[in-house]
Amino acid sequence: MTFIKGMDISVQQEIEQLGAQYFDRGRNQDAISILKNYGVNQIRLRLWNNPLDQDNLPYGGGTNDIATTIAIAKRAAAHGIGYMLDFHYSDFWADPTTQIKPKAWENLHGEDLEHAVYRFTYDTLKQCDEHGVLPDTVQIGNEITDGLLWPDGKFENTKAMSNLLKAGLNAVKDYNANIRTIIHLDWGGDNSLYRRWFDAIAEDNLAFDIIGLSYYPFWHGTLAQLVANMNDISARYDKDVIVTETAFPFTTEPTISDSQLLSPEHTKSISYSIDPDGQSQFMLDLMKAIQSVNDNRGLGFFYWEPTWINVKEANWAKAEGIKYLRKEGHSSNVWANLALFDYNGEALPALQTIKDF
Repeated sequence: MTFIKGMDISVQQEIEQLGAQYFDRGRNQDAISILKNYGVNQIRLRLWNNPLDQDNLPYGGGTNDIATTIAIAKRAAAHGIGYMLDFHYSDFWADPTTQIKPKAWENLHGEDLEHAVYRFTYDTLKQCDEHGVLPDTVQIGNEITDGLLWPDGKFENTKAMSNLLKAGLNAVKDYNANIRTIIHLDWGGDNSLYRRWFDAIAEDNLAFDIIGLSYYPFWHGTLAQLVANMNDISARYDKDVIVTETAFPFTTEPTISDSQLLSPEHTKSISYSIDPDGQSQFMLDLMKAIQSVNDNRGLGFFYWEPTWINVKEANWAKAEGIKYLRKEGHSSNVWANLALFDYNGEALPALQTIKDF
């Protein structure tokens, strides 16, 4: 089985429209071409139902509607790269702290909401197929540690949550039984969390193939804890495992933006140097850790947004998106020091490490 060296490049179309350029050894090239040349064999693309407000103004952060998803998938396919489709089942970001129903589903509950999930999932796959970019794998929900489609699918409403997941999973298998499916949580180093979550749904007989884990070393424990968790859950639940999201900083130097997600304060507990060499060493150690999972059940990884570089307007949200999430604060490009390209768009050494593994 080919070890997955994946990249989530959902922001690609939007950031290029804002002027992002990419270089390898000083030569200006297409970003996906560069990634292909460094051994990347899969991409991951998030999908939001309708990331526009009532005036059709975009929420930002990639504005990942179906048209954007298909466009990026086609570019990857031209390089022989397949993809994972990540259904957020929201109109904007969905993660452990935010799982807002799509606007069109706000008043749906119970079987009506389950049917909406099924129909949207099935119809999306059909549309992708019609454009020649059917995904290899499909993720049902994004970091659903506390459930999805709140409040209906909160984790505490376990049966309702399972029914919503089952609707999405059934839609995938009904459309094409060869597509592998993923359920994805965060906190990859927390074995007690994974046991609690997957034990809770065990009696619901959800038919999925892979457990996805987010693992960011500055938030989610040590690599040893990650490996221990992957070994345990792959055996306990008879599932393959994959690190669905990861990243590591190459610097804490200020960017063109006015804030960073990962500041020097966050890095105090990290045992790697915060520089290109440290980023490379982390990626090497992570790949070795995943490959060490018992019975070859560690499939690989997806690096989250390696091309989200130092372009000021490439923000995690526009004003309309912040309003949709009902969050306070302001928008900025918070990710540039975690990319696999430096602030000038030049490929970093970690890409060579990935290629050589």
